[in-house]
Amino acid sequence: MKNDEIIIRKAVEADSEKVWVLMRDLAVFENYIDVFAITPEIVKESGFRKNPPDFHCIIAEDSGEIAGMLVYYFLPYTAQNRPAVYMKELYVDEKYRGQKIGEQLMDALKKEAKANNCGQIKWTVAPWNEAGKRFYERLGAKENTEWINYEWSV
Repeated sequence: MKNDEIIIRKAVEADSEKVWVLMRDLAVFENYIDVFAITPEIVKESGFRKNPPDFHCIIAEDSGEIAGMLVYYFLPYTAQNRPAVYMKELYVDEKYRGQKIGEQLMDALKKEAKANNCGQIKWTVAPWNEAGKRFYERLGAKENTEWINYEWSV
């Protein structure tokens, strides 16, 4: 599905159900669906009603459909005495892959990190996810071999 009308924006409470669908799809992709305990109500409560929220979310929207999502939260205290962002989930719906939506979501996260004086964006990647590792390395991220985490300086 090709559409030039992709909008990158912060998720709002009304997006909860659609965000949950992508979270569930990611759980299937990453083989942890058997322990996936998130519901649409949990997404709504934890991400939008709780203050401060447990997570933040940026979405890629295509004519009312959510093509992709990026879930993150802040690590306020680090050894660098600057906050960091931890990216928990990045997922693009299969029918939207190959359109640079993941890159657009990562760019939006990088802007959010800079706006919040963060020094790094951190995340983990499943060791078998070769496509994911190549994607992050193309963005300029580097593997942290001590913990098999990735960091992206901002």
